[in-house]
Formats: sequence, structure tokens, C-alpha cells
Amino acid sequence: MPAQELQKQLDALREQLDQNPPLTEVERKDLHDLMEQIQLKIELETRTQDASLADGVNLAVERFEVEHPAIAGALRNIIITLGNMGI
Repeated sequence: MPAQELQKQLDALREQLDQNPPLTEVERKDLHDLMEQIQLKIELETRTQDASLADGVNLAVERFEVEHPAIAGALRNIIITLGNMGI
């Protein structure tokens, strides 16, 4: 089930953040806000298109890919799973 895979990837992102990478407070807050949105999608098990969520994750990938490649990788996995879910 894609929602379970998305949950695993979200957990992996949380683990990356638990390692306290050198992020600014704004970056950390933005990632937590994004993770909260993703968690809500998982809980609602929605199957509808929500371009704003996918766009937000894509923007986060661009923002973190140079300085925090592990976080960007976890976010890319989330994008793939969201696409598989039709979101």
C-alpha cells in the first residue's frame, strides 16, 4: 500500500532530522510543517490530486539538495510515493 510506504519514508526523513543536521530554525520549521501536511494526507488516506503538497515537497528538494543531500533524498522518495498515490 502506497500510504504505508509514504509513512516509512516520512519516518526516514524524521530520522534524518533527529540527527540534527545543521539547519536554520526557519528550515527546520519549514520541514516540520511540510511533514505535518504529509502526515495529514496519510491519515486521511486521500487519493485526490493535491498539486500544492507535491509542489511544496519539490521546492523543499530544491532547497535542501546541495547542503543536505540525505534530506533531499528522503524528500524525493516522498515525491515518488505521492505520485504513486495519485497526489
